[in-house]
Amino acid sequence: MTRRFALIDRDGTINVEKHYLSDPDQLELYPGAAAAIRALNQAGWGVAVITNQSGIARGYFDMARLDAIHARLTEMLATEGAHIDGIYLCPHGPDDDCDCRKPLPGMVEQAVAEHGFDPKLAVMIGDKEVDVELGLAVGAKTFLVRTGHGHKHVEGTKAAHVVDDLAQAVAVILGG
Repeated sequence: MTRRFALIDRDGTINVEKHYLSDPDQLELYPGAAAAIRALNQAGWGVAVITNQSGIARGYFDMARLDAIHARLTEMLATEGAHIDGIYLCPHGPDDDCDCRKPLPGMVEQAVAEHGFDPKLAVMIGDKEVDVELGLAVGAKTFLVRTGHGHKHVEGTKAAHVVDDLAQAVAVILGG
């Protein structure tokens, strides 16, 4: 049996939404986010971060800066005993013709290729309707969190579950 995966948006879901976060020192995890990821780890789930990062295409920061932010994220999670199996990003802008910008499935397809999981057994957790749409496109169960931009997307969302935050989503996933 293949391992199940949680596909989790970064900004507004794991860490506090900052307009085009470009400084690793400004990275701030939501309360309970690391513990939620740790709970997934302990339950045997894989965790992949799926994030649009158009700030690169827009020239707000470069890939080296984004790598530093992701190194800091990994370090902050590890401090609390949490681990992510991969970070998948789209560096393109909304007008670029790519197959990876959410809600298109390119990042999930990359994660599936690397980790060999069935996306129909996965869950997608995010704070925007594009996250929900991506989850639906790959057949995953969808969660919209109210953190970040989530509160603006609750009405009319196609998400299977609307929850307060990542911790509540994981509690539902793990049946706790």
